[in-house]
Amino acid sequence: MSGIQRLSLNQITTRGWTLAEAARGCADAGIPAIGLWRDKVAEAGGAARAAELVRDAGLTVSSLCRGGFFTAPLGSKARTAALDDNRSAIEEAAVLGTDTLVLVCGGLPEGSRDLPAARERVRDALAELAPFAGAHGVRLAVEPLHPMFCADRAVVSTLGQALDLAEEFPVEQVGVVVDSYHVWWDPELYAQIARAGARIAAYQVCDWTLPLPADALLGRGHVGDGVIDFPPLSRAVAAAGYAGWIEVELFNQDVWDAPGERTLREVIERHLKHIAVS
Repeated sequence: MSGIQRLSLNQITTRGWTLAEAARGCADAGIPAIGLWRDKVAEAGGAARAAELVRDAGLTVSSLCRGGFFTAPLGSKARTAALDDNRSAIEEAAVLGTDTLVLVCGGLPEGSRDLPAARERVRDALAELAPFAGAHGVRLAVEPLHPMFCADRAVVSTLGQALDLAEEFPVEQVGVVVDSYHVWWDPELYAQIARAGARIAAYQVCDWTLPLPADALLGRGHVGDGVIDFPPLSRAVAAAGYAGWIEVELFNQDVWDAPGERTLREVIERHLKHIAVS
């Protein structure tokens, strides 16, 4: 189908499907790529089996979610475990054939109010992991999350902050994610997208809808259902030089409750109406 050559389904959008079901659904709908989640990869039997399922469906793996959660205190068992888990995630990404590991960097450690220290621990973790990622042909993609998630999920809240971290490392080792839901509000967004250039490792899209649900994490709507102005955002990402996959990533209970086939039809229709025309 013309116009969806760069479209990818982030599989959280069809949360109720197994990896095999999501791969078949994408193939049947003509969506050429899929972004995988590590829990679904594990359920499928591991990275090698997941890679086989995706390959047999004729798809490409656009990214792997997720690594990160780097903010535990230095020297703690939790931090050691997090670094070990991220090395495993890098290895999984390599087996799956994707060069993009999305990082959710982690919130404040329990009992802490020290944001600068937490952000410094993210930098320390990147310094330790970046060469390992590069050796496996994988780029660590730092994803800034909306500030409302700063305490519990990501102390990196703006694209500028993500770039400040990424630019300390080779571009092939550390990049950034532009996720419309998390960055649309930023008054410096377009300047930071231009600054990012080749650092953009992934472009993820969904809409900001109101009212926010009780669980704000589930407030993502289909493209076109909310307040985000997608054509100029997509043009800015393209002007920065990004020509990779455009992943639709929806956390939304109503979407999860809907039949997956219907969700994919909606994803394609919205992509053609709001993204592909950009």
